[in-house]
Amino acid sequence: AVVSTQSTGCGILAGATWGLHIRAWQNPDETRVADLGQFFMALDPGVFGGGFTGRLQQFMKEHRELEPIEGEDRVLIAGDPERDAERACEERGGILYHPAFIRDMEVLAQKMNVAPLKPLSVE
Repeated sequence: AVVSTQSTGCGILAGATWGLHIRAWQNPDETRVADLGQFFMALDPGVFGGGFTGRLQQFMKEHRELEPIEGEDRVLIAGDPERDAERACEERGGILYHPAFIRDMEVLAQKMNVAPLKPLSVE
């Protein structure tokens, strides 16, 4: 159901490719443009009945209380990885970028005739 909704919103409704019509990812023989659409939906939970906030809090609490899988210390819910990443960036004083990204940005800076990124020292 989720894939069908995603294909309908991002592909069919957006006028982009969908399902089996989407080009192969990172295939050197692929020549078609990606043509991937975007779809955003805003819902008002209040129109579905009262008590949404309480039910959502209970849902998150119950999931956080589940036994984590082997090798993990906790069960994650939506937003947890993002909060963890934000906290790590704050503790480091910045965002860690992959060396390949830094290299690409240096090439782009030269091409655009602008100053390259000035990386901070990470201890």
